[in-house]
Amino acid sequence: MKYWNLKKINQLDFNKTGVIPRSISKLFDKFKKELNPNAEVEALEEFKVARYQTLTSVKYIIILFIVPILINQISKNFFLDPIINNFWNKNSAYIFINNSQQERAFADLQRFEEQLHFDILIGKLDKLSIDKVEQKISEKALKIAGQYSNESANAIKNVLADSTSIVIFISILIFNKRQFSILKSFVNEFIYDLSDTAKAFLIILFTDIFVGFHSPHGWEIVIEAILRHFGLPENRDFIFIFISTFPVVLDTIFKYWIFRYLNKISPSAVATYHNMNE
Repeated sequence: MKYWNLKKINQLDFNKTGVIPRSISKLFDKFKKELNPNAEVEALEEFKVARYQTLTSVKYIIILFIVPILINQISKNFFLDPIINNFWNKNSAYIFINNSQQERAFADLQRFEEQLHFDILIGKLDKLSIDKVEQKISEKALKIAGQYSNESANAIKNVLADSTSIVIFISILIFNKRQFSILKSFVNEFIYDLSDTAKAFLIILFTDIFVGFHSPHGWEIVIEAILRHFGLPENRDFIFIFISTFPVVLDTIFKYWIFRYLNKISPSAVATYHNMNE
């Protein structure tokens, strides 16, 4: 049964492009099936194949993403958390894991000090003695140090836990090639069965989000979040170089895919895309 299903699913592989556009070939296949006396039997077989393909793909997607996430959370909360926290508490001299954290901590403390003096000047707070002001600043400094110390410890946990999740994710891909092939065919069939308008809409949505005129600020936020997640320094030169090159490369790859594959498979979708994009 499984061999028969895989044989049928392999026939649904949409990665290969031919001379005749897929929309035209599908039209001839439709007429051929309607004239076939065994059309009902083959339709039932195709339904069984589609059902098997869908169930297998859904199960594989759940395993592919849920298992690494569970491993990530379990390893971080039950194994890495006590070990890293114990090490970090014993070595109280370690607060900042990079210079960017230190600069942000100093900026936070400076803003607090300026806000404190401002509140005193406008009468929001009663005039405090120099000792009390220094005490409040000292308490705030200790609080900020604790926050960034936890951030540094969490960055180390994130590196170790995420590395473990990546290994698990790759292992699932390697040891479940058959399920991956079924998932690939399922995704291809789903995408190419969309209407031309839906395809064009998704293309425009994707390109506008990732390579549009308003995307640089979004890329900057994402990169900063990733760097902080792994405790890496927020090098502004690196961020600006990445923003100025990666979206361009991504846009080039996407245009090549449209020209090389989509234009042969569904030329009407490409024409719709150009009309909607103008």
